[in-house]
Amino acid sequence: MRAAADYHHHLESLMTFLAVARLGRYTAAGESLGVNHSTVSRRIRGLEAVMGGRVLARTPAGWEVTELGQRALASAEEVERALAGLSQHADGGEISGMVRIAAPDAFSTYVATPALAALQREHPGLVVEVISATQRVRQNRSGVDLEIVIGKPFVHKAVAAHVLDYALGLYASPEYLDRVGQPRTLADLADHRLNYYIESALRVDDLDRATDSLPPMRRGIFSTSVFAQVAATVAGAGIGLLPTFLVEDRDDLVRVLPDVYNHELSYWAVVREEAMRSPVVTAVFAALREAGANAAPVVRG
Repeated sequence: MRAAADYHHHLESLMTFLAVARLGRYTAAGESLGVNHSTVSRRIRGLEAVMGGRVLARTPAGWEVTELGQRALASAEEVERALAGLSQHADGGEISGMVRIAAPDAFSTYVATPALAALQREHPGLVVEVISATQRVRQNRSGVDLEIVIGKPFVHKAVAAHVLDYALGLYASPEYLDRVGQPRTLADLADHRLNYYIESALRVDDLDRATDSLPPMRRGIFSTSVFAQVAATVAGAGIGLLPTFLVEDRDDLVRVLPDVYNHELSYWAVVREEAMRSPVVTAVFAALREAGANAAPVVRG
């Protein structure tokens, strides 16, 4: 009985260590496993006692696997593959587990969610959490398995892949243009208000550069949410600087100066190296890249 209990504890410790290695944070690993921070810490200490040394080291990028930890990582992945093999034998090859994604609102709504819903129908054991985040790539990628960022990232100990190109355009409601007037040149925009991201909260260089070619404009309604920007533009608060794929087919918005303004951007997927060794993460990663490729003709027009 004691041997069986020890084996169970070792298995728990290995799987907990695997979650921390992939997510980089005790709290995120605990959430994915349904246990609290102290339980994760206790299990890691137990594994280190068995291994005779540190398996994780704290860095600015979160917890990283040590040289000794690489041995534990290999063992943990063997156990994971064995358990997955049993599960696949029972359920016909399904993948299962939780994946946490950080992505901008527009991408999550129009690209990621439909693709992930289809993947979940194929693999009912898949659980997905999507966190709204419009930001540059984080050198500290802890807490999420995969993040979608705007602009080509330069990363350390991570895999980055292009997903989708898109563009920002200027839009206004017909009512607003009737009331304030239709701008004929970029210089005319100085007489208008702009609806866009809050400058002090904007951490994406490619989005920040989107206003470089515009004249100084009065502030309309600024928000960290692109959907609030759309709503403000529809409500006539000013001219919105919006993703074209998000609003191109709307009847309540009109493209302004399409021949002289079009700011091109791209979405990229970034995954921690350890996370890419997870079958469920690689499946989600592939699904998002495929969704981006399929959406490209629509998004790019």
